[in-house]
Amino acid sequence: MSLPLADRAAPRSVLYVPASNPRAIAKARELSADAVFLDLEDAVAPEMKERARAAALEAVGVGFPGKLVAIRCNHHRSEWAEADWAMAAEAAPDAILAPKIGSADDMAACARLLAQAPKDTRLWVMIETAEAILNLREITAGSSKRLQALIAGTNDLAQELRCRRTADRAPLAPALALTVAAARAYGLWAFDGVFNDFSDEQGFQAECRQGLDFGFDGKTLIHPAQIEACNRIFAPSEEQRAWAKAVIDAFGKPEAAGKGAISLNGQMIERLHLEEARRLLARS
Repeated sequence: MSLPLADRAAPRSVLYVPASNPRAIAKARELSADAVFLDLEDAVAPEMKERARAAALEAVGVGFPGKLVAIRCNHHRSEWAEADWAMAAEAAPDAILAPKIGSADDMAACARLLAQAPKDTRLWVMIETAEAILNLREITAGSSKRLQALIAGTNDLAQELRCRRTADRAPLAPALALTVAAARAYGLWAFDGVFNDFSDEQGFQAECRQGLDFGFDGKTLIHPAQIEACNRIFAPSEEQRAWAKAVIDAFGKPEAAGKGAISLNGQMIERLHLEEARRLLARS
């Protein structure tokens, strides 16, 4: 079982920023994304890896006020892995993101690479291969105690599965649901994959709502234009907040003491609804 999550609510919006782009890094500090991931992997060309690594180290040192900040390293078997992970351990971000994790052996390799990082630096992993979907239990169950979150890597997963990329993501639904189930079973956060067409606002919002329906805590983003809608959709509505406050107030009354279920506005609510209400208000 992983360590308990911090008291702060899970991020709603997780923005990928190429670590090789200084303007994007500077702009990210001013944006309303809940989390920023400095990317050393897909968004950085091979000839730019070293420069991106140095920029990420500097950027974490300067900081991103009010945001969770993480570094996505290259795969632990790549030629850039040793330098990436050593820099990330030195930078001491809130988390380090490991791509293409597929097995318990991969998790063990990441644990070794993370050994020099501060103890409160967490590990996030990308679930983006067929192997990962088949091995979700072993990835999450006996893995590093640093593990904090799973991210659905929907682009790579769709390519590997050779499935059609439909608007409703029906071919990916089993993989998405299993990723959320694995996260919930072991007390982790879960984040939906990116939406590629940042000019399609309607399609993006629909996919955010679908991700929320699946149970994801938030969504990974590739463009600042996606932040506002993501934050809005993954935040509890006014109606939900009112319900949560009413549930908490009802269970706080003396007559509810020791009861597992009570009546509220003509409906029966249980202690599990109280837990749900507290989670909703925390996300507010």
